[in-house]
Amino acid sequence: MATSETEIVVEDPTAPAPDSPVIVHTRSVDAVVSALLFLLAVVLCYDNWRTGIGWSPVGPEPGYFPFYLGVLLAAASLYGIFNALIGGAGASEPFVTRDQLWRVMQVFVPTLVFCLLTQWLGIYVASFLLTAGFMRVIGLIKWWVSLLTAFLFCLVMFITFDIAFDVIMPKGPLEAFFGY
Repeated sequence: MATSETEIVVEDPTAPAPDSPVIVHTRSVDAVVSALLFLLAVVLCYDNWRTGIGWSPVGPEPGYFPFYLGVLLAAASLYGIFNALIGGAGASEPFVTRDQLWRVMQVFVPTLVFCLLTQWLGIYVASFLLTAGFMRVIGLIKWWVSLLTAFLFCLVMFITFDIAFDVIMPKGPLEAFFGY
C-alpha cells in the first residue's frame, strides 16, 4: 500500500508579518513580571507577619504558612530577576511584535468594552454586540449571519440562565422593557 507524502500547507492571510518590528523582548517581560511578583511577595510577607507567623499554644498562627509561601515566592522572583538581567536563555528573543500586539488588542479592547457595557446594557445586549462584532470584524462573516448568530446565541443563553435555571444575570434597559 503506497502512502502519499504530499503535505498541504494553508497560509493564513491575516497572520502577523515575520518582519514586524519587535515591541518588547522576552528579557524585559521576564524582569518586569519577576519584579511585580517580588513586590507582591513582600506585601504578602508583611501582611502575614503582621497577623502572626509564630506558634501559639494551639498551633501555627494565621500568617505562618502564607508568610513562608511569600518567602518562597520572593526567592523565586529574585531568581527570575537575576536570570533575566544576567542573560538567561532566549533573552534577546522577541516577546511580541507590533502585528502580534495588534491582534491581541483586537480581542482585548472589545472584551474590555463588553465588561463595561454589561453594567449599563445588561449581559445579553452586551453579549449580542460582542458576538456580532467579533464575527463581522475579525471573522469577516456576513452581517446578516453575524446578527442572526449573535441573536440566537443570546436567546439560548437567556432561556438557559434566566428561565430554565433562574440565575440572576446583569440586566439592562431592554430586559426591563420586557419585564425581566
